[in-house]
Amino acid sequence: MAERIAFQSAGLKINGSIHLPPGMRPSEKRPAFMVLHGFGSNSSSSNCVLPCEMLAEWGYVALRFDFRGCGESEGKRANTICLEQVEDASAALSFLQTRPEIDPARIALVGSSFGAAVAVYTGGVDKRVAAVISSGGWGDGETKFRKQHASPEAWKRFTDMMARGREERARGKSIMVPRFDIVPIPEHLRGHLAKNSIMEFTFDTVESMYNFRANEVVGKIAPRPLLLLHAANDSVTPTEQSIGLFQHAGKLTTELHLLNDVDHFMFSQENTRVIALIRDWLAKYFPVQVR
Repeated sequence: MAERIAFQSAGLKINGSIHLPPGMRPSEKRPAFMVLHGFGSNSSSSNCVLPCEMLAEWGYVALRFDFRGCGESEGKRANTICLEQVEDASAALSFLQTRPEIDPARIALVGSSFGAAVAVYTGGVDKRVAAVISSGGWGDGETKFRKQHASPEAWKRFTDMMARGREERARGKSIMVPRFDIVPIPEHLRGHLAKNSIMEFTFDTVESMYNFRANEVVGKIAPRPLLLLHAANDSVTPTEQSIGLFQHAGKLTTELHLLNDVDHFMFSQENTRVIALIRDWLAKYFPVQVR
């Protein structure tokens, strides 16, 4: 069962849906998850809907929402600024803390790809986050882009675009950049993109991603638990990005799992090994406790 909701972030209306566990009594307070969507996507993506349904089935309240400028939320379209999405995630947490069915001290974050990087960063700077799960996330925008545009020719095209964007901005203008010129996705994986995903972005989006470094704050999540999941041969986000996050994290409360039978959109693949891994991790670090 999903309930349509809305909350405010920086004066903007953010739209989303809350999934409640079956059989929940009115007086109960449950732990909750916020499920964050990927780059230019929205909360209708399978990488959001399927985890929400799964978490609700396991007894958690789950929120999915459209970041500002995405999906049905207010905000400048195609202007995806990393730290603004961190602000939206913290605003969502504040909203969940007001809900009577949620334990305000037990709200966790789970994200995929871009949403995973935002989840990690938010967990690092917002002490109210109780736990974080990252799927295919990244910790350093510059090194991520260098690997995504690995050949000398591809890197020259990317850096030429960056130089042109900065020059135009100095003139008071802005360029728009096609999605796959920012984050290449192989043809066979593009079907995983959510309906109405944004296909062209402002140059400010690119520069925001280039300068975004979750590595600098991931260590602050400890002693709260952090689960890092990544495809062993990820076709979109380089696998070493999660390895880098692990190297910067508090090791006693962090687990890293590299999986060889999934690719970048692992939550939408309903892989039984991924599901079992997450369920076991939750039982150990963030179990359902009805209050």
